[in-house]
Amino acid sequence: MKDVIIIGAGVTGAAVARELSKYDLDICVLEKEEDVCCGTSKANSAIVHAGFDAKAGSLMAKLNVRGNEMMDELCKDLDIPFKRNGSLVVCIHEETKEGLKDLYNRGIENNVKGLKIIDKEELRKLEPNISDNAVAALYAPTGGIICPFELNIAMAENANENGVEFYFNTQVEKIYSDIEGIYHVKTNNGEYKTRYVVNAAGVYADVIHNMVSSKKIKITPRRGDYCLLDKEVGGHVTHTIFPQPTALGKGVLVSPTIHGNLIVGPTAVDIENREGVNTTAEGISDLITKANDHVKNLPLKKVITSFAGLRAHEDNHEFIIGEVEDAPNFIDCAGIESPGLTSSPAIGEMVGNIFKEKLYLKEKPNWKKTRRGILNPSTLSMDERNELIKKQPAYGNIICRCESISEGEIIDAIHRPLGARSLDGVKRRTRAGMGRCQAGFCSPKTMEIINRELGLDYENITKSGGKSNIVFGRTKGEDR
Repeated sequence: MKDVIIIGAGVTGAAVARELSKYDLDICVLEKEEDVCCGTSKANSAIVHAGFDAKAGSLMAKLNVRGNEMMDELCKDLDIPFKRNGSLVVCIHEETKEGLKDLYNRGIENNVKGLKIIDKEELRKLEPNISDNAVAALYAPTGGIICPFELNIAMAENANENGVEFYFNTQVEKIYSDIEGIYHVKTNNGEYKTRYVVNAAGVYADVIHNMVSSKKIKITPRRGDYCLLDKEVGGHVTHTIFPQPTALGKGVLVSPTIHGNLIVGPTAVDIENREGVNTTAEGISDLITKANDHVKNLPLKKVITSFAGLRAHEDNHEFIIGEVEDAPNFIDCAGIESPGLTSSPAIGEMVGNIFKEKLYLKEKPNWKKTRRGILNPSTLSMDERNELIKKQPAYGNIICRCESISEGEIIDAIHRPLGARSLDGVKRRTRAGMGRCQAGFCSPKTMEIINRELGLDYENITKSGGKSNIVFGRTKGEDR
């Protein structure tokens, strides 16, 4: 029997797992997909929000600002990239200029540091490609950019190194408690028993919650389409450019990414399908129109891919975090939509504090705070790189030409804690396949490495788990 079962290995579940791994608890994470970071956490704007947008006094506002404050130290400890590039909320209508003041006041009430409203002259000095219609902007220097994959994976790896077990391809089908208050979690891979449950199931968080509570909640999947542009045009803007927000969210942003691309999106369309991550022509057309309202000369011929993600929108647009009233020892982390990525370390901290209030927690004397990331040879000097290749020749064999990813990096991604088992698993850990050709050239070579290192037959190697097989049979072989 476990002390704690966490349902969901997205950024929220990973943050909770890392926080609870500090203590002498028997913990596991159940994830229905084949890897961490397979849901909302893998498809978002990759933005660390400053915290001026959320309603003052809300849990969303408090955790946004706290998560933002935690990000520098966390990223240093986990050896992942993070940059405070600052954000700009751009007003393009003179008659709505007062709305920036409202955002500024809300940000001050939320304790966001460094906010100021700038005029169009200062705005154009900061961003020469801003729309000619721009009249003013709210500047937030604490806004930042991050890699959501690396944050999610790093927290999960760190939790795993500290004793948290992860079970993938394990979908929760039913939860009930017995007369002793023990939760029985039935899955497609058997039953687990636990004293405590943490529900971090993203767009399925209401489904999990409603298994144990008579007080139902509702999560609506809100789809957002994105376009990702080539690194060649990654410097078109240097800050994260937002329009003034609406009831449906923060609007279509334009931002550099931490790895040098340019991202445009998202749209906001409420749907029923909790797996509906297909892009649509209407969605892409809509986001391009809206992005052009605030940034001019967008180099849209340099789009290398489009994708869609789902936000777990709760009816009251608020995070639901805490013990369920009629289900003792069942803790919800539900409705975690934007700014969920930014808030995730603070959510982990908050859940840790809930457990501290309920239990006497003994800290592990050997808890490991830091985690070593995958070595990136491009960060080394030429002499250091040559020495590395001399010792480990695989680092001199480039597999992904678009992103200059070596065989050595892919081998590391496969064999590290919670290592990659699919093409997308390798991609999220190393960026092999994220460049201009979108894995057109490197996929066969990556499959060869997975086959060799894991002993997986080619027919069993998938793009992203499940039935996403690449090879379905052989045309030649001993038996043919």
